Amino acid sequence: MAIARLARLAHGHPEAPAIRGDPRLLRLLDTLDGQISQVWNATLVQVLRALPALGLPRAGRQVRSVEQEVLWRLRRLPLRQLVQLAEHLAGHRDSPLLPEVLRKLELRWTELEGPRTVVTLMAKVGHLAPALMERLEDKALELAEQLDVDEIRRMAVALALQQRRCVPLLRALSYHLLQKPPELGLPVLTDLLFAYSKLNFQQPQVLHRLSQELQPHLGALTPAQVSRCARSFAALRWLSRPLAEGIAQYSLDNTQDMSLSPQYSLDNTQDMSVAHLCAIVVSFARLNFQPSSGEEFFTMLHEQLQGQVQQLDPHVLTDVVWSLCVLQQARPPYLRQVLSPDFHTRLRGDPSPLSPQVTCPSVPTGDPSPRAHSSWQKLVHINATARLETPGYPGPFLPPEALGGDGDRDKDRDKATPLQQGLREALPGALGGRDLGRYDVPTVFGWDIDAEVVLDSDNKPLPVGDFTAPHLPHSQGTKPLPPGAKRLAFLRWEFPQFSSRGRELLGRGALARRHLRRAGFLLVEVPHYEFLELKLERQRVSYLRDKVAKAVASDMATDTAPDTAA
Repeated sequence: MAIARLARLAHGHPEAPAIRGDPRLLRLLDTLDGQISQVWNATLVQVLRALPALGLPRAGRQVRSVEQEVLWRLRRLPLRQLVQLAEHLAGHRDSPLLPEVLRKLELRWTELEGPRTVVTLMAKVGHLAPALMERLEDKALELAEQLDVDEIRRMAVALALQQRRCVPLLRALSYHLLQKPPELGLPVLTDLLFAYSKLNFQQPQVLHRLSQELQPHLGALTPAQVSRCARSFAALRWLSRPLAEGIAQYSLDNTQDMSLSPQYSLDNTQDMSVAHLCAIVVSFARLNFQPSSGEEFFTMLHEQLQGQVQQLDPHVLTDVVWSLCVLQQARPPYLRQVLSPDFHTRLRGDPSPLSPQVTCPSVPTGDPSPRAHSSWQKLVHINATARLETPGYPGPFLPPEALGGDGDRDKDRDKATPLQQGLREALPGALGGRDLGRYDVPTVFGWDIDAEVVLDSDNKPLPVGDFTAPHLPHSQGTKPLPPGAKRLAFLRWEFPQFSSRGRELLGRGALARRHLRRAGFLLVEVPHYEFLELKLERQRVSYLRDKVAKAVASDMATDTAPDTAA
C-alpha cells in the first residue's frame, strides 16, 4: 500500500526520478519481493499498476516478480480486477500477462455487469482480441437499454476505430439514442457523425436528428470540424439542405472575416484554409448541392484558390476541379492546369512524360492504388467537361490514346449487380435482337453505357456496328448516321448513386447525364427502384420498351417546342 501511495504522489512531481534510486524504496521493494505471496489480490493489482509509474523498467526483477505472482492468481481474481488489469496493460502490449488476461476475460464475459465496464473494455482492449470483441458486442447488445448518451458515443467511436460494422448493435444504439431527450451536445453530435460515416451506417432518423441539432452549433465549430462534418454527411449520401446552406454561409462569413483586421475576426475563423474550403466543395459536389448563395460562394472560392492551385496535392486538385465540373463552375485556368502533360506525369507518379504508347489509363503505371485509379477517371471526366461544356476552351486536352476503355471491365462482369444482370438479360428482347445493340460500352468521356442502339427516323433499330461512333476509343463502323437517326444510351442507376433521403441523383450521376446528353445521346434511364420491382422478364422487356418510347417522345416534343411557340 505504501508503494501504491508513493506512485500517486510521484505522478507529475519534479523529483519523481530521484525516488527510483532511493534506498528506502529499494527496501520496500525487497520486502515486497520476499513476502509477495501474502499480499491481497486487490493490493497486488495496485502495486502492479504503481511500479511503472515509479519509473521501474518493465523488464526489471521487481516488475517481473509481481507479474508472475499475478499470473499465478489470475483464476482467483474477481472480474473487476481483471478489467483493471486489462485497462492497465492495454498500453503495454509486450507484457506476457496481457494475452492471459484477455483470455480470462473472454472465458468470463457472461459475468460482465454494467455498461460502463463493457464500453471501457471495447475502447481499451477490443482491438487486441477480436474474439473478446465479439463477446463484448453481444454483451453490449444485451445492455443497450442501460446506456447513457456518452456511453453510446464511446461505444460507437470504438466500433468505428476498429472498423467493426456490427449492424444489430448499431441498430440498437440508434434506437436507444432516438429515445434520449434533445440537445445531445456538440461532442456527441460530431463523434456520432464520425462513427456512422466511418462505418457507412445509414439510419435516417439518427442522421436527421444529427443534422437538425448540429445546425444551431455551426458557429461554435472550428473550420476543421465543419469540413469534417461536411465530408461525413457526403460519405453517408445524406443531404440536409438547411445544414448545407448553413455550411456555405459559414464558409462565406469566416473567409470574409479572415480579410478583416484582428479585432473584427471571430475566434473560430482564424484557421480557415483553402484545404477546408476544398473539402466542403468536394462534399457539395458529391451530394450535387448548389447553395442558394451560389454566385457569392463560388466567387469567394475562386478568389481563395488564386495562387494556391499549384500548392495542392495532385489528387486533391483533381478532386476539386472535378467537383467544380459537377457544380458547373469549372473555369478554363483550372482545366488547363489539370489537363497539361506535366500534371499527367505528377498524377500518374510516372518519372517520364505521358507517352503515346499508353493505352489503358484506368491503371496508372506509377501508382496502381484505388485512389490513383479514381483520380485518373475523374481526369477523363474533366477532359469531357472541357470538350462538351466549355465552349471556346482551346486546350490542352488528354491525348486520344489515353481515353481507352476500362481495363477492369472483364473482371467486373463476374460480379454484376442484380440490376446489371437483369438489364443484360432483358435488353436483347427489348431491342429486338442482340445484334442490334452494343452492350457494356466504355466511352471516351469516362462513362460506361449499359447498351447503345441507333434508331432511324421511323424509330426502327438499325445495326449499331455499321455506323461511326465518335464516343468510342476505336470506332468499328464507317457509315455516317442517316438523316433523322438517333442514338439511345441505356443507363442504369444503382442504389448508391442516389441520395439517402430520396430519389435524387448524386453529383457523379448528374455529371454523367449531362455529358452524355451533350454528346448527342437520348438517355433511357433505368433506376433500381423501378426495374427491380418487376420480377418477370416480359414485364422488364415491356418496361424498357416503354422507356424507349418515352425518351423518343420527349425528344420529339423538345424539337417541336420552338415551332409551336413561334
